[in-house]
Amino acid sequence: MESVGEILNKKGRAVYTISPEARVFEAVQSMCARHVGALLVSIDSSPSGIVSERDVMTRVILARRDPAKTLVAEVMTREVVCVEPSTQARQAMAVMTERRCRHLPVVQDGRVIGMISIGDLVYWASREQEAEIKMLTEYVQGVYS
Repeated sequence: MESVGEILNKKGRAVYTISPEARVFEAVQSMCARHVGALLVSIDSSPSGIVSERDVMTRVILARRDPAKTLVAEVMTREVVCVEPSTQARQAMAVMTERRCRHLPVVQDGRVIGMISIGDLVYWASREQEAEIKMLTEYVQGVYS
């Protein structure tokens, strides 16, 4: 079973951030340009929240707020759930399900070293299932690699 740290080693450790004083429109531009669904909100490289597509939809669009005038700090999720690199992938999936979030910062020694998404974990789960199916098929057919 893979850990979150091993998944980060394969996918990369890029963490995209934005200031809480930035406008929501800037956050959306940044997410679109980077093809990500969330940005870590930080002040002097210290996380203070996370802003996601869901935050924009529920707290800006549905509230009929102007994204060009609304500050990220006004709509971000302040309670950020984090995991450590040693956290098992299945455990991270359980955290996402329980907390109803799609992105988890990965923290080591008090600093963010990466971010994983539900998409990263679904990709991991499908690869794990493919390997298991292949192994079982080879066993049934009497073929060993």
